[in-house]
Amino acid sequence: MGSVGRLASRTLFRASTSNIYCPHRRRLSLSRHHCQEQSLPSFGLLFDIDGVLKRGKTVLPEAKEAFRLLTNDKGKMRIPTVFITNAGNSLREQKASELGDILEVPISPDQVVMSHSPLRILPQFHDKHVLVSGQGPVVEIANMLGFTKVITIEEVRDLFPHLDCVSHKRRRPSSSPSTERVLPPIEAIVLFGEPVRWETNLQLILDVLMTDGQLELKPLTVPRPHIPILGCNMDLLWMAEAHLPRLGHGSFLLCLEALYKKVTGHDLRYEVLTGKPSQITYHYAEHVLKQQARTMGIQQSVRTLYAIGDNPMTDIYGANLYNHYLTYMNMSRVKKSISIGSSMNDPGDKYRPSLNGGPGSDFHDSSVNLDKDWNDIIAEEGAESIESILVCTGVYSKRDSVEKIERDSDLDLDHGHRDFKHDTDLLRPSMEVQDVLEAIEEIFKIEKFS
Repeated sequence: MGSVGRLASRTLFRASTSNIYCPHRRRLSLSRHHCQEQSLPSFGLLFDIDGVLKRGKTVLPEAKEAFRLLTNDKGKMRIPTVFITNAGNSLREQKASELGDILEVPISPDQVVMSHSPLRILPQFHDKHVLVSGQGPVVEIANMLGFTKVITIEEVRDLFPHLDCVSHKRRRPSSSPSTERVLPPIEAIVLFGEPVRWETNLQLILDVLMTDGQLELKPLTVPRPHIPILGCNMDLLWMAEAHLPRLGHGSFLLCLEALYKKVTGHDLRYEVLTGKPSQITYHYAEHVLKQQARTMGIQQSVRTLYAIGDNPMTDIYGANLYNHYLTYMNMSRVKKSISIGSSMNDPGDKYRPSLNGGPGSDFHDSSVNLDKDWNDIIAEEGAESIESILVCTGVYSKRDSVEKIERDSDLDLDHGHRDFKHDTDLLRPSMEVQDVLEAIEEIFKIEKFS
Protein backbone atom coordinates (compact mmCIF):
# COMPACT_ATOMS: atom_id res chain seq x y z
CA MET A 1 0.00 0.00 0.00
CA GLY A 2 1.50 3.34 -0.97
CA SER A 3 1.90 6.19 1.49
CA VAL A 4 -1.10 8.13 0.10
CA GLY A 5 -3.37 5.09 0.14
CA ARG A 6 -2.16 4.15 3.61
CA LEU A 7 -2.76 7.66 4.95
CA ALA A 8 -6.24 7.69 3.42
CA SER A 9 -7.03 4.29 4.87
CA ARG A 10 -5.88 5.29 8.35
CA THR A 11 -7.84 8.50 8.13
CA LEU A 12 -10.93 6.46 7.28
CA PHE A 13 -10.47 4.03 10.16
CA ARG A 14 -10.04 6.84 12.69
CA ALA A 15 -13.36 8.27 11.41
CA SER A 16 -11.57 11.55 10.86
CA THR A 17 -13.41 14.60 9.55
CA SER A 18 -10.29 16.06 7.96
CA ASN A 19 -10.22 17.09 4.31
CA ILE A 20 -7.46 14.67 3.27
CA TYR A 21 -8.46 13.16 -0.06
CA CYS A 22 -9.36 9.50 0.21
CA PRO A 23 -10.16 7.57 -2.98
CA HIS A 24 -11.94 4.89 -0.91
CA ARG A 25 -14.12 7.23 1.19
CA ARG A 26 -16.91 7.65 -1.35
CA ARG A 27 -16.97 3.93 -2.05
CA LEU A 28 -17.22 2.99 1.64
CA SER A 29 -19.80 5.69 2.25
CA LEU A 30 -21.96 4.16 -0.49
CA SER A 31 -21.34 0.76 1.04
CA ARG A 32 -22.70 1.91 4.40
CA HIS A 33 -25.76 3.49 2.78
CA HIS A 34 -26.37 0.31 0.80
CA CYS A 35 -26.03 -1.75 3.97
CA GLN A 36 -28.69 0.31 5.76
CA GLU A 37 -31.12 0.15 2.85
CA GLN A 38 -30.82 -3.61 2.36
CA SER A 39 -30.53 -4.53 6.06
CA LEU A 40 -27.83 -6.93 4.94
CA PRO A 41 -24.08 -6.44 5.18
CA SER A 42 -22.11 -5.58 2.07
CA PHE A 43 -18.83 -6.48 3.77
CA GLY A 44 -17.13 -9.69 4.80
CA LEU A 45 -14.65 -10.84 7.44
CA LEU A 46 -11.45 -12.85 7.01
CA PHE A 47 -10.13 -14.11 10.34
CA ASP A 48 -6.72 -15.47 11.12
CA ILE A 49 -6.99 -18.04 13.92
CA ASP A 50 -3.81 -18.50 15.99
CA GLY A 51 -3.01 -15.32 17.89
CA VAL A 52 -6.36 -13.76 16.99
CA LEU A 53 -9.03 -16.17 18.21
CA LYS A 54 -6.93 -18.57 20.26
CA ARG A 55 -3.45 -19.30 21.57
CA GLY A 56 -2.70 -22.99 21.15
CA LYS A 57 -5.80 -24.75 22.50
CA THR A 58 -6.87 -21.80 24.64
CA VAL A 59 -9.56 -19.52 23.25
CA LEU A 60 -9.04 -15.80 23.83
CA PRO A 61 -11.93 -14.36 25.89
CA GLU A 62 -12.28 -11.40 23.51
CA ALA A 63 -12.96 -13.83 20.67
CA LYS A 64 -16.06 -15.25 22.34
CA GLU A 65 -17.36 -11.74 22.98
CA ALA A 66 -16.66 -10.75 19.38
CA PHE A 67 -18.61 -13.70 18.02
CA ARG A 68 -21.60 -12.84 20.19
CA LEU A 69 -21.74 -9.61 18.17
CA LEU A 70 -21.44 -11.55 14.91
CA THR A 71 -24.32 -13.97 15.57
CA ASN A 72 -28.07 -13.45 15.80
CA ASP A 73 -30.40 -14.63 18.54
CA LYS A 74 -30.48 -18.06 16.88
CA GLY A 75 -26.71 -18.38 17.01
CA LYS A 76 -26.23 -18.00 13.26
CA MET A 77 -23.61 -15.76 11.65
CA ARG A 78 -24.85 -12.34 10.53
CA ILE A 79 -21.76 -11.47 8.47
CA PRO A 80 -20.13 -13.53 5.70
CA THR A 81 -17.11 -14.94 7.50
CA VAL A 82 -14.14 -17.06 6.46
CA PHE A 83 -11.28 -18.33 8.59
CA ILE A 84 -7.86 -18.31 6.90
CA THR A 85 -5.15 -20.20 8.71
CA ASN A 86 -1.61 -21.01 7.71
CA ALA A 87 -1.93 -24.26 9.61
CA GLY A 88 -1.61 -27.29 7.34
CA ASN A 89 -1.55 -30.28 9.67
CA SER A 90 -5.27 -31.05 9.71
CA LEU A 91 -8.35 -31.33 7.52
CA ARG A 92 -10.62 -28.31 7.28
CA GLU A 93 -13.45 -30.43 8.75
CA GLN A 94 -11.37 -30.92 11.89
CA LYS A 95 -10.46 -27.22 12.06
CA ALA A 96 -14.11 -26.18 11.63
CA SER A 97 -15.20 -28.52 14.42
CA GLU A 98 -12.46 -27.18 16.70
CA LEU A 99 -13.44 -23.57 15.99
CA GLY A 100 -17.12 -24.29 16.54
CA ASP A 101 -16.38 -25.84 19.92
CA ILE A 102 -14.21 -23.02 21.26
CA LEU A 103 -16.27 -20.13 19.82
CA GLU A 104 -19.62 -21.80 20.59
CA VAL A 105 -20.82 -20.96 17.07
CA PRO A 106 -21.64 -23.39 14.24
CA ILE A 107 -18.73 -23.28 11.77
CA SER A 108 -18.93 -25.05 8.42
CA PRO A 109 -15.87 -26.65 6.80
CA ASP A 110 -16.74 -24.49 3.79
CA GLN A 111 -15.81 -21.44 5.89
CA VAL A 112 -12.26 -22.64 6.52
CA VAL A 113 -9.28 -22.02 4.22
CA MET A 114 -6.19 -23.98 5.24
CA SER A 115 -2.73 -23.12 3.93
CA HIS A 116 -2.96 -26.07 1.55
CA SER A 117 -6.56 -25.45 0.34
CA PRO A 118 -5.56 -23.70 -2.93
CA LEU A 119 -3.67 -26.82 -4.05
CA ARG A 120 -7.01 -28.35 -5.00
CA ILE A 121 -7.18 -25.93 -7.98
CA LEU A 122 -3.84 -27.06 -9.45
CA PRO A 123 -4.87 -30.29 -11.22
CA GLN A 124 -1.69 -30.64 -13.25
CA PHE A 125 0.04 -32.00 -10.14
CA HIS A 126 -2.73 -34.27 -8.91
CA ASP A 127 -1.70 -37.34 -10.91
CA LYS A 128 2.01 -37.04 -10.14
CA HIS A 129 3.75 -39.30 -7.63
CA VAL A 130 4.24 -36.83 -4.78
CA LEU A 131 6.29 -36.93 -1.59
CA VAL A 132 4.46 -35.19 1.26
CA SER A 133 6.11 -33.61 4.30
CA GLY A 134 4.43 -32.42 7.48
CA GLN A 135 2.54 -33.93 10.37
CA GLY A 136 -1.00 -35.07 11.01
CA PRO A 137 -3.06 -36.99 8.43
CA VAL A 138 -0.93 -35.84 5.49
CA VAL A 139 -2.01 -38.67 3.17
CA GLU A 140 -5.69 -38.00 3.81
CA ILE A 141 -5.14 -34.29 3.34
CA ALA A 142 -3.36 -34.90 0.04
CA ASN A 143 -6.11 -37.23 -1.18
CA MET A 144 -8.81 -34.69 -0.26
CA LEU A 145 -6.94 -32.06 -2.31
CA GLY A 146 -6.93 -34.34 -5.36
CA PHE A 147 -3.51 -36.01 -5.20
CA THR A 148 -3.81 -39.67 -6.21
CA LYS A 149 -0.26 -41.04 -5.76
CA VAL A 150 1.17 -40.12 -2.38
CA ILE A 151 4.17 -41.28 -0.36
CA THR A 152 5.25 -39.95 3.04
CA ILE A 153 8.69 -39.22 4.47
CA GLU A 154 8.17 -42.11 6.89
CA GLU A 155 7.48 -44.52 4.05
CA VAL A 156 10.58 -43.35 2.19
CA ARG A 157 12.62 -43.83 5.33
CA ASP A 158 11.31 -47.38 5.71
CA LEU A 159 12.28 -48.15 2.11
CA PHE A 160 15.71 -46.49 2.40
CA PRO A 161 16.62 -46.72 6.10
CA HIS A 162 20.34 -46.14 5.56
CA LEU A 163 19.63 -42.60 4.33
CA ASP A 164 18.39 -41.50 7.77
CA CYS A 165 21.45 -41.73 9.99
CA VAL A 166 21.50 -38.64 12.22
CA SER A 167 20.08 -40.44 15.25
CA HIS A 168 22.31 -43.31 16.33
CA LYS A 169 19.33 -44.90 18.11
CA ARG A 170 17.27 -45.00 14.90
CA ARG A 171 20.01 -46.26 12.60
CA ARG A 172 19.68 -49.67 10.98
CA PRO A 173 23.31 -50.65 10.40
CA SER A 174 22.37 -53.99 8.84
CA SER A 175 20.57 -52.33 5.95
CA SER A 176 22.31 -51.45 2.73
CA PRO A 177 21.27 -49.96 -0.61
CA SER A 178 21.31 -53.42 -2.24
CA THR A 179 18.59 -54.71 0.08
CA GLU A 180 16.22 -51.81 -0.53
CA ARG A 181 13.32 -51.89 -2.95
CA VAL A 182 13.07 -49.76 -6.06
CA LEU A 183 10.66 -46.87 -5.58
CA PRO A 184 8.70 -45.40 -8.51
CA PRO A 185 10.22 -41.99 -9.33
CA ILE A 186 8.99 -39.15 -7.14
CA GLU A 187 7.72 -36.41 -9.44
CA ALA A 188 6.91 -33.59 -7.02
CA ILE A 189 7.25 -32.62 -3.36
CA VAL A 190 4.43 -31.12 -1.28
CA LEU A 191 5.46 -29.34 1.92
CA PHE A 192 2.33 -29.08 4.10
CA GLY A 193 3.87 -27.84 7.35
CA GLU A 194 6.67 -28.19 9.83
CA PRO A 195 7.51 -31.85 10.52
CA VAL A 196 8.36 -33.42 13.87
CA ARG A 197 11.84 -34.67 12.88
CA TRP A 198 13.35 -31.78 10.97
CA GLU A 199 16.69 -33.49 10.35
CA THR A 200 15.06 -36.56 8.75
CA ASN A 201 12.77 -34.51 6.52
CA LEU A 202 15.52 -32.09 5.47
CA GLN A 203 17.88 -34.95 4.64
CA LEU A 204 15.41 -37.04 2.64
CA ILE A 205 13.94 -34.07 0.76
CA LEU A 206 17.47 -33.03 -0.26
CA ASP A 207 18.15 -36.63 -1.32
CA VAL A 208 15.03 -36.66 -3.50
CA LEU A 209 16.01 -33.35 -5.11
CA MET A 210 19.61 -34.44 -5.70
CA THR A 211 18.56 -37.75 -7.30
CA ASP A 212 15.77 -36.26 -9.42
CA GLY A 213 13.25 -38.32 -7.47
CA GLN A 214 15.06 -41.63 -7.95
CA LEU A 215 16.60 -42.45 -4.60
CA GLU A 216 18.17 -45.72 -5.72
CA LEU A 217 20.42 -43.82 -8.16
CA LYS A 218 23.53 -41.69 -7.65
CA PRO A 219 23.52 -38.96 -10.30
CA LEU A 220 26.79 -37.52 -11.55
CA THR A 221 25.43 -33.97 -11.71
CA VAL A 222 22.85 -31.91 -9.83
CA PRO A 223 19.51 -32.14 -11.69
CA ARG A 224 18.46 -28.80 -13.13
CA PRO A 225 15.72 -27.86 -12.88
CA HIS A 226 14.88 -29.92 -9.84
CA ILE A 227 11.50 -31.64 -9.49
CA PRO A 228 8.55 -29.35 -8.62
CA ILE A 229 8.09 -28.20 -5.02
CA LEU A 230 4.72 -27.01 -3.75
CA GLY A 231 5.12 -25.10 -0.47
CA CYS A 232 2.36 -24.28 2.01
CA ASN A 233 2.58 -21.91 4.98
CA MET A 234 5.45 -19.42 5.04
CA ASP A 235 5.07 -18.34 8.69
CA LEU A 236 8.52 -17.87 10.20
CA LEU A 237 6.91 -17.58 13.65
CA TRP A 238 3.53 -18.28 15.22
CA MET A 239 1.92 -17.97 18.64
CA ALA A 240 0.79 -20.90 20.79
CA GLU A 241 0.32 -21.02 24.57
CA ALA A 242 3.97 -20.07 25.14
CA HIS A 243 4.71 -16.43 25.97
CA LEU A 244 7.27 -16.32 23.13
CA PRO A 245 6.67 -16.92 19.39
CA ARG A 246 7.44 -20.44 18.12
CA LEU A 247 9.27 -21.44 14.92
CA GLY A 248 6.84 -22.13 12.08
CA HIS A 249 6.99 -23.83 8.69
CA GLY A 250 8.65 -20.75 7.23
CA SER A 251 11.64 -21.55 9.44
CA PHE A 252 11.74 -25.08 8.03
CA LEU A 253 11.60 -23.70 4.47
CA LEU A 254 14.44 -21.33 5.33
CA CYS A 255 16.57 -24.26 6.47
CA LEU A 256 15.75 -26.25 3.33
CA GLU A 257 16.56 -23.32 1.04
CA ALA A 258 19.86 -22.60 2.80
CA LEU A 259 20.94 -26.25 2.75
CA TYR A 260 20.07 -26.71 -0.92
CA LYS A 261 21.96 -23.54 -1.83
CA LYS A 262 24.97 -24.58 0.25
CA VAL A 263 25.10 -28.11 -1.16
CA THR A 264 24.36 -27.37 -4.82
CA GLY A 265 25.27 -23.72 -5.31
CA HIS A 266 21.81 -23.12 -6.81
CA ASP A 267 18.63 -21.54 -5.48
CA LEU A 268 15.72 -23.74 -4.48
CA ARG A 269 12.67 -22.87 -6.56
CA TYR A 270 9.00 -23.34 -5.78
CA GLU A 271 6.38 -24.07 -8.41
CA VAL A 272 3.76 -22.59 -6.09
CA LEU A 273 3.59 -21.07 -2.61
CA THR A 274 0.24 -21.13 -0.85
CA GLY A 275 -0.96 -19.82 2.46
CA LYS A 276 -0.76 -16.20 3.55
CA PRO A 277 0.57 -13.87 2.16
CA SER A 278 0.21 -15.49 -1.30
CA GLN A 279 -2.27 -13.91 -3.66
CA ILE A 280 -3.87 -17.19 -4.72
CA THR A 281 -4.85 -17.85 -1.10
CA TYR A 282 -6.82 -14.61 -0.98
CA HIS A 283 -8.44 -15.39 -4.34
CA TYR A 284 -9.54 -18.69 -2.88
CA ALA A 285 -10.74 -17.10 0.37
CA GLU A 286 -12.75 -14.42 -1.44
CA HIS A 287 -14.46 -17.07 -3.55
CA VAL A 288 -15.32 -19.06 -0.42
CA LEU A 289 -16.65 -15.90 1.24
CA LYS A 290 -18.86 -15.06 -1.76
CA GLN A 291 -20.33 -18.55 -1.56
CA GLN A 292 -20.94 -18.02 2.15
CA ALA A 293 -22.71 -14.71 1.41
CA ARG A 294 -25.02 -16.41 -1.09
CA THR A 295 -26.05 -19.06 1.45
CA MET A 296 -26.99 -16.18 3.78
CA GLY A 297 -29.23 -14.65 1.13
CA ILE A 298 -26.86 -11.79 0.28
CA GLN A 299 -27.11 -11.37 -3.47
CA GLN A 300 -25.31 -8.03 -3.89
CA SER A 301 -21.55 -7.91 -4.10
CA VAL A 302 -19.50 -8.04 -0.94
CA ARG A 303 -17.75 -4.74 -1.52
CA THR A 304 -15.27 -4.56 1.33
CA LEU A 305 -13.26 -7.30 3.01
CA TYR A 306 -11.72 -6.88 6.45
CA ALA A 307 -8.74 -9.15 7.18
CA ILE A 308 -7.95 -9.50 10.89
CA GLY A 309 -4.56 -10.96 11.84
CA ASP A 310 -1.71 -10.86 14.34
CA ASN A 311 1.29 -11.25 12.02
CA PRO A 312 2.43 -8.23 9.95
CA MET A 313 4.59 -10.44 7.73
CA THR A 314 1.75 -12.71 6.60
CA ASP A 315 -1.70 -11.42 7.60
CA ILE A 316 -1.10 -7.72 6.96
CA TYR A 317 1.32 -8.11 4.05
CA GLY A 318 -1.01 -10.57 2.32
CA ALA A 319 -4.13 -8.43 2.73
CA ASN A 320 -2.35 -5.29 1.51
CA LEU A 321 -0.83 -7.17 -1.44
CA TYR A 322 -4.28 -8.44 -2.40
CA ASN A 323 -5.65 -4.91 -2.05
CA HIS A 324 -3.15 -3.85 -4.73
CA TYR A 325 -4.57 -6.58 -6.95
CA LEU A 326 -8.18 -5.47 -6.30
CA THR A 327 -7.19 -1.87 -7.05
CA TYR A 328 -5.68 -2.91 -10.35
CA MET A 329 -8.69 -5.03 -11.34
CA ASN A 330 -11.22 -2.33 -10.46
CA MET A 331 -9.25 0.35 -12.30
CA SER A 332 -9.06 -1.97 -15.31
CA ARG A 333 -12.82 -2.54 -15.23
CA VAL A 334 -13.42 1.22 -15.10
CA LYS A 335 -11.25 1.65 -18.19
CA LYS A 336 -13.27 -0.96 -20.05
CA SER A 337 -16.66 0.50 -19.05
CA ILE A 338 -16.02 4.12 -20.09
CA SER A 339 -14.67 5.90 -23.13
CA ILE A 340 -10.96 6.12 -22.40
CA GLY A 341 -9.49 9.59 -22.90
CA SER A 342 -6.01 10.92 -22.49
CA SER A 343 -6.73 11.78 -18.86
CA MET A 344 -7.41 8.14 -17.91
CA ASN A 345 -4.19 6.69 -16.53
CA ASP A 346 -3.17 3.08 -16.87
CA PRO A 347 -3.36 1.21 -13.53
CA GLY A 348 0.38 0.65 -13.79
CA ASP A 349 2.78 -2.08 -12.76
CA LYS A 350 2.50 -1.22 -9.07
CA TYR A 351 -0.98 -2.75 -8.93
CA ARG A 352 -0.59 -5.25 -11.74
CA PRO A 353 -1.27 -8.82 -10.56
CA SER A 354 1.59 -11.26 -11.05
CA LEU A 355 0.33 -14.82 -10.81
CA ASN A 356 3.21 -16.17 -12.86
CA GLY A 357 6.88 -15.57 -12.30
CA GLY A 358 8.92 -12.95 -10.51
CA PRO A 359 9.72 -12.17 -6.89
CA GLY A 360 6.67 -11.90 -4.67
CA SER A 361 4.39 -13.79 -7.01
CA ASP A 362 2.63 -17.02 -6.13
CA PHE A 363 3.77 -19.01 -9.11
CA HIS A 364 7.40 -19.25 -10.13
CA ASP A 365 6.98 -21.12 -13.39
CA SER A 366 4.84 -20.10 -16.36
CA SER A 367 3.77 -23.72 -16.85
CA VAL A 368 1.69 -23.65 -13.65
CA ASN A 369 -1.96 -23.39 -14.61
CA LEU A 370 -5.10 -23.08 -12.55
CA ASP A 371 -8.10 -25.33 -12.98
CA LYS A 372 -9.97 -23.94 -16.01
CA ASP A 373 -13.05 -23.09 -13.93
CA TRP A 374 -10.89 -21.05 -11.57
CA ASN A 375 -9.62 -18.83 -14.36
CA ASP A 376 -13.24 -17.75 -14.83
CA ILE A 377 -13.82 -17.38 -11.09
CA ILE A 378 -10.79 -15.12 -10.66
CA ALA A 379 -11.84 -13.02 -13.65
CA GLU A 380 -15.35 -12.34 -12.29
CA GLU A 381 -16.12 -9.12 -10.44
CA GLY A 382 -15.41 -9.23 -6.73
CA ALA A 383 -14.65 -7.00 -3.78
CA GLU A 384 -13.54 -3.42 -4.27
CA SER A 385 -11.03 -3.38 -1.43
CA ILE A 386 -9.61 -5.31 1.51
CA GLU A 387 -8.62 -3.54 4.72
CA SER A 388 -5.98 -5.03 7.01
CA ILE A 389 -6.45 -4.99 10.79
CA LEU A 390 -3.61 -5.87 13.15
CA VAL A 391 -4.37 -7.18 16.64
CA CYS A 392 -1.87 -7.24 19.50
CA THR A 393 -2.71 -10.65 20.98
CA GLY A 394 -0.34 -12.83 18.97
CA VAL A 395 2.95 -12.53 17.12
CA TYR A 396 2.67 -8.74 17.19
CA SER A 397 2.04 -7.08 20.54
CA LYS A 398 2.36 -3.78 22.33
CA ARG A 399 3.20 -4.11 26.00
CA ASP A 400 1.69 -0.95 27.41
CA SER A 401 -0.67 0.57 24.89
CA VAL A 402 -1.82 0.34 21.33
CA GLU A 403 0.32 2.52 19.06
CA LYS A 404 0.21 3.01 15.34
CA ILE A 405 3.07 1.51 13.38
CA GLU A 406 4.64 4.75 12.14
CA ARG A 407 8.39 4.28 12.27
CA ASP A 408 10.33 2.27 9.70
CA SER A 409 12.43 0.95 12.58
CA ASP A 410 9.36 -0.99 13.73
CA LEU A 411 9.42 -2.89 10.46
CA ASP A 412 13.14 -3.29 9.78
CA LEU A 413 13.23 -7.02 10.51
CA ASP A 414 12.36 -9.08 7.46
CA HIS A 415 10.51 -12.16 8.73
CA GLY A 416 8.82 -12.73 5.38
CA HIS A 417 9.61 -15.44 2.89
CA ARG A 418 12.60 -15.06 0.56
CA ASP A 419 10.41 -14.85 -2.56
CA PHE A 420 8.28 -11.96 -1.30
CA LYS A 421 9.88 -8.53 -1.46
CA HIS A 422 10.35 -6.84 1.91
CA ASP A 423 8.11 -3.79 1.45
CA THR A 424 7.45 -1.84 4.65
CA ASP A 425 4.37 -0.21 3.11
CA LEU A 426 2.77 -3.63 2.79
CA LEU A 427 3.47 -4.31 6.47
CA ARG A 428 1.51 -1.30 7.69
CA PRO A 429 -2.07 -2.15 8.70
CA SER A 430 -5.08 -0.05 7.85
CA MET A 431 -5.84 -0.13 11.56
CA GLU A 432 -4.16 -1.41 14.72
CA VAL A 433 -6.29 -2.49 17.68
CA GLN A 434 -5.75 -4.34 20.93
CA ASP A 435 -7.81 -7.45 20.18
CA VAL A 436 -10.41 -9.01 17.89
CA LEU A 437 -13.34 -7.60 19.88
CA GLU A 438 -12.13 -4.06 19.33
CA ALA A 439 -11.62 -4.89 15.65
CA ILE A 440 -15.26 -5.96 15.24
CA GLU A 441 -16.52 -2.93 17.14
CA GLU A 442 -14.54 -0.59 14.88
CA ILE A 443 -15.73 -2.36 11.73
CA PHE A 444 -19.35 -2.02 12.87
CA LYS A 445 -18.81 1.73 13.39
CA ILE A 446 -17.34 2.11 9.91
CA GLU A 447 -20.13 0.11 8.27
CA LYS A 448 -22.86 1.55 10.57
CA PHE A 449 -23.90 -2.00 11.27
CA SER A 450 -25.52 -3.05 14.52
